Amino acid sequence: MSSLLTNMSAMSALQNLAATQKSLQTTQNQISSGLRVATAADNAAYWSISTTMKSDTSALSAVSDALNLGSSTLGTATAALNSTLAILQKMKADLVTAQTPGVDKSQVQSDIVSQQQSLQSIVSSASFNGVNLLDGSQGSAGGTAVSFVASFARNGDGTTSLGSINLDISASGTQLAGVGGLFAVAISGGLSATAAGNVGPGTMGATAFDAGSILAFDVSAASTTDLTAISAGIESAIKSVTAAGAKLGSVQTNINTQSTFVTSLSDAITSGVGSLEDADMNVASTRLQALQTQQQLGIQSLSIANQNSQLILKLFGG
Repeated sequence: MSSLLTNMSAMSALQNLAATQKSLQTTQNQISSGLRVATAADNAAYWSISTTMKSDTSALSAVSDALNLGSSTLGTATAALNSTLAILQKMKADLVTAQTPGVDKSQVQSDIVSQQQSLQSIVSSASFNGVNLLDGSQGSAGGTAVSFVASFARNGDGTTSLGSINLDISASGTQLAGVGGLFAVAISGGLSATAAGNVGPGTMGATAFDAGSILAFDVSAASTTDLTAISAGIESAIKSVTAAGAKLGSVQTNINTQSTFVTSLSDAITSGVGSLEDADMNVASTRLQALQTQQQLGIQSLSIANQNSQLILKLFGG
């Protein structure tokens, strides 16, 4: 039936053209943004998942930064321990020299005082970002631990949690100064208390150093028995510092391994999010060409449908 008031062919052609235009706009948005799921309206489930995972990726990025800071902190402490070992070795050699007949012990003591001051300087400056693992500020004789953020996890119920790598300062032997620190422990033997003034008593911890501490002993008038006791103390300190260095190295290796894993995990999550929301540009470009063709055909179809009404005029001799 032909009607002047209702053109069903034109209405159908217009609906098809509108649908094609909508699909064309969607495809063009995908090509311009590169995203198949850009908003919740595109796919609510995928958008929700990808948004959550992007948030987790940001958290993992912060964890990676924290691990790098932790590694740098441990690296600074390790470098200080290595320098400490070198100085303790020099002290050990000086003590051997002091036991040699005819040697002026006061001259040996001058060299030892210089080394004691170097130890104090090394430990005081072994700080990274305000964290010093050697001076006693991060731990105590009670065993306070330093925690390095190491992981971020999303649990099955949607809650999140942080994991850490801990370093027990006192248990690892890395506390060199401060109350209970290695340098504050007296070396057995009758040593002179006046030597404490050579290195500034109290500058490395809460209390002044004992006369017999590593940073305060004096060999100027030391007997053979005293020198033997001091040498034993220095040897014990070398072993302790070596063990502390090994502990720090182990923790640093653990942190570096975790850092590598966090980077890989972040890449995997980013790849997974991409598979959910990224547009396949090959498919999108092919669909764009098809829709552009459909658009042109739809316009022609609508034009033909509109012309049908004009044919009625010929029935009236128009």
